Amino acid sequence: MARLILFNKPYDVLSQFTDRGSPSPRATLSDFIDLPGVYPAGRLDRDSEGLLLLTDDGRLQARIADPRFKLAKTYLVQVEGDIAEPALAALRRGVELNDGPTRAAEAERIADPMLWPRVPPVRFRKSVPDCWLKLTIREGRNRQVRRMTAAVGHPTLRLVRQSIGDWSIAGLQPGEWREMPTS
Repeated sequence: MARLILFNKPYDVLSQFTDRGSPSPRATLSDFIDLPGVYPAGRLDRDSEGLLLLTDDGRLQARIADPRFKLAKTYLVQVEGDIAEPALAALRRGVELNDGPTRAAEAERIADPMLWPRVPPVRFRKSVPDCWLKLTIREGRNRQVRRMTAAVGHPTLRLVRQSIGDWSIAGLQPGEWREMPTS
């Protein structure tokens, strides 16, 4: 039977089990998960937090990670500035990036989601407001959410992946994981 692990990846942790090529060791998945034979299905950048799925099933891994399957990925995004409806509408239509237009996204402004504190904390600037978005995309280009918010004039300050398809980080603190049944 295939294994599926839901992991709430903390900030500053690599989405791999080893850190090759760094003069000073960085935190990796092996600092949190000691299960032989499971591998990440997709990636989450070192400076992003939240749901990372791991599995030992290549077909499941492909279904999760391959953009052809258009699996929804939902992010909680703290952005710089006070985002207004025109910027949200642009995200909903899809924005032009240097590697082509994005697919339409679901985008809404939300109240502060009251997440766990990030270590180190996001830099606070009295003169620059910030706000939170809930953004759902169905593709997965490199640093796509960050590039999308920057394209509409609101750089990302904090990025937390809340869910992939029906799987979510609900009930998991940073660094915690649980195994899910697969059918």
